[in-house]
Amino acid sequence: MLAATAGLTVSSSGCLRGVRNIVTPDNIGQLSVSITTVPADSARQNVRIARHLEEHFEAVGIDVSLDIRSDIDFLRTVLYDHDFDVCIGRHPGGTDPDFLYEALYSRYADESGWQNPFGYADQDLDQLLEKQRRLSSDDRSTVITEILESIATEQPFVPICAPEEHRVVRTDRFDGWENGHLATRHGYLGLEPATGVEALRVSHADARPTENLNPLAADYRRGGTITNLLYDSLATQNGTDEIRPWLAESWDWDGQTVAVSLREGCEFHDGEPVTAEDVAFSYRLFKDISLGALEAPSPAPRFRGQVDAVESIEIRDDHHLEFTVETNETVGERALLVPILPAHRWRERAAEVLGTGDASIAQGTTETVVTNNVPAIGSGPFQFVSRTEGDQVVLERFEDHFTSRTAVDLPEPTVDDCTFFIDPGSVSASRAVADDARDVTSLPLDANAIGGVEESGSVERIESASWSFYFLGFNARRAPFNNYRFRRVIAGLIDKQWVCNEIFHGYARPVASPVIEEWIPESLEWTGNDPEVPFLGTDGELDVDAARAAFENAGFRYDDRGRLRVRH
Repeated sequence: MLAATAGLTVSSSGCLRGVRNIVTPDNIGQLSVSITTVPADSARQNVRIARHLEEHFEAVGIDVSLDIRSDIDFLRTVLYDHDFDVCIGRHPGGTDPDFLYEALYSRYADESGWQNPFGYADQDLDQLLEKQRRLSSDDRSTVITEILESIATEQPFVPICAPEEHRVVRTDRFDGWENGHLATRHGYLGLEPATGVEALRVSHADARPTENLNPLAADYRRGGTITNLLYDSLATQNGTDEIRPWLAESWDWDGQTVAVSLREGCEFHDGEPVTAEDVAFSYRLFKDISLGALEAPSPAPRFRGQVDAVESIEIRDDHHLEFTVETNETVGERALLVPILPAHRWRERAAEVLGTGDASIAQGTTETVVTNNVPAIGSGPFQFVSRTEGDQVVLERFEDHFTSRTAVDLPEPTVDDCTFFIDPGSVSASRAVADDARDVTSLPLDANAIGGVEESGSVERIESASWSFYFLGFNARRAPFNNYRFRRVIAGLIDKQWVCNEIFHGYARPVASPVIEEWIPESLEWTGNDPEVPFLGTDGELDVDAARAAFENAGFRYDDRGRLRVRH
């Protein structure tokens, strides 16, 4: 034994540096983390959550910096470039848990858009996400519970809170605000104008639609309200209500096949007829924005999870199609909510494959993605008239829209004009309504503006169902964010209840699960603290010793200066 040891000593004497590197590697040092978010004038809550996290990162020995970017740059950095460590944002969420398929399915990890921006990959979760798309009723609910509990355990992202949605409306100029959700087309249709009122004045605290009206541009879309008004979809949904036919007059299910009948006599805003070919073209485009011009399909940055449910489409005639889906009816009907584009305008864009000049588009790039789409031509209840960058987007009633037909029992435009005026923020937007310069705020008010709304006989604050949520996102493509133990400790550094009370002024509820309340399982209900990753402190104050111990229990170490060390 002694001889063997001596031999080892002699043979390694010339490689002493190599032995030292194994014992104390040079590539281990203090963890540095950048928190990417938007500035306070875009979303005050985001940056305040980031500051809360920054303070706690510093307390536990993490070198931290804030990466503050404009709304567009933030979305490009996170959704297209995937060039971030952690981020604070607002996820669009969904009314059905199937949105998690798009958010976390591993096959989407290197695509651009809201499909898996976290680069998360887990085989077991993939199988559950696929399974819930095939099952129905109680069996599906059971699998969704498994999915939510897996997300709570693994923390691929941290759902922080679900904000309340408050908007301000003028009740002296319009009745019927309670009938439609203002995040959908239904909020702007079927209103009852007062005598002499012919225009709807909308305050929109986001200038991006004045620059770009491309329905596929994830970096320019906060929501789908204007897209909903300009473009029809086969189906429609008013808030969390059931999905109903829209451009489709009806559909019939037969197993995993759905026969869709389009309304006849519909036209695009340029006078061209809407046909089954336009519908089939739109779904092909969303699946591959190059329509086969590139070696590999290049999915659109939006609507990925919905159109992925569709296996094939057969055109029967100009007004009848047959969809074959790989899912249950619940998920299959969600696939009918995507906008229908005019093939005669978008086919040429898809054929124009661009170079790599735009570094913000990681996938194969065509004119389809980068066009600003002005003027926007759809077949929706309102049509595009004009835009002034940074100031307004003007729409007018599309007189030939099918909702104006006597036999159609759907809400229709009741004003000649609908103008989206750009106001710089929630406070100024709500003030413009109070001053009778606007009729409604289209976007939910920031939490700091809600309490300041002075209601009167003609000004009312209305609350609507919310399905979006604020989140802390990890870039799981990078270490140590690919380590679920590390992510769980980070999740414990956020006092979600304190965030809701102090940053959202009580106009949000803390959540341990990213779905609407009716889908939250009993195991993940909020009972004063996160049931899976409770805050490592009290009332917003971090217990630094407990947090450091949690990192050490997760397998991480500190140096003699109290800095958290990781392998670079």
